[in-house]
Amino acid sequence: MVYAQINTTYYCGIDLHARSMFVCVMDKAGKIIFHRDVPNDFKVFLEFMKSFLPHLAVGVESTYNWYWLADGCREAKIPFYLGHALYMKAIHGGKKKNDRLDSKTIADLMRANLFPLAYVYPKEMRATRDLLRRRHRFVSLRARALSHIQLIFVQQGMLDIESRDVKNKKTRRTLLDKLPHPDLKMTVETDLNLIEALDPMIASMEQQIRAQAKHHDRKALEVLLSTPGIGDMLALTILYEIHTVSRFESPQQLSSYGRVVKCERTSMGKTTDRGNQKIGNPHLKWAFGEIIIHAPKSAPRIKRHYEQLQAKFGPGRAKSIIAHEFAVAIYFMLKNGQVFDELRFVQARMK
Repeated sequence: MVYAQINTTYYCGIDLHARSMFVCVMDKAGKIIFHRDVPNDFKVFLEFMKSFLPHLAVGVESTYNWYWLADGCREAKIPFYLGHALYMKAIHGGKKKNDRLDSKTIADLMRANLFPLAYVYPKEMRATRDLLRRRHRFVSLRARALSHIQLIFVQQGMLDIESRDVKNKKTRRTLLDKLPHPDLKMTVETDLNLIEALDPMIASMEQQIRAQAKHHDRKALEVLLSTPGIGDMLALTILYEIHTVSRFESPQQLSSYGRVVKCERTSMGKTTDRGNQKIGNPHLKWAFGEIIIHAPKSAPRIKRHYEQLQAKFGPGRAKSIIAHEFAVAIYFMLKNGQVFDELRFVQARMK
């Protein structure tokens, strides 16, 4: 957790909602100077804040709709701080909660330098990153539909229907004839309709992403593409989720952000609950998981390495270990501008 170090005259804490925001401005001593509800219009907000400029810092919790406020503050040259929602909840979670109290608490955290920072993702890359995330959503829906079709056949004891039969676009509709009940046929047909509707949408999104992905580091993309199991969409996903590896001080920070390592939670030498394990980036976690699926198919050394891990630790633990290894490798590759070295990757664990 990193706390913002803010030294200014006025601290503006904002409890942001869909159409309005509750704004609290206080001075260094904690005296509240401005405290009221304001519509979500940056021009209106700026008019209210005019008397506090240029000695004002703005802080808001990381909600789904902070983009416009961050962009407005950036254009107006107002220091903007984005708060990590889960860490903020842990710090100021209390019995009583309302908009007025939340905005004051945010301002207090800023004033006391206890404001936990989240990353303010740059505007130039934000739309493409969000489109990549939407593609991920549609790809996941398609994968679940494909898996559900195979599950239906397993339920009926038809074990000769394999994954490749379901994925074969030319012949998979003939699978409907094998099902004995009309309701089962409709279930599978619905899945097939969904898959066939998603296919052109995903292809269109990928075409748009390739055309619009202009603001990233081209060299970093080439470095990622040298890794077995990483294609252009996966490389762009990793690159756009990370943005720049310089924001991470160590490979462990990237691994934690990518949710490929578990954080220790102990008290008096005993392991406590497993809470907060989902703090981090789920899209990056998915991307590291995808590498594991595809890399062994094209890299024999990685395949043998993965099989050895599975034999020693079991499938689940082996997957976690190799995902962490890929995260560490990608960190150093991006940091040093070096392409993937398969031999070095498999030997790293032996050292």
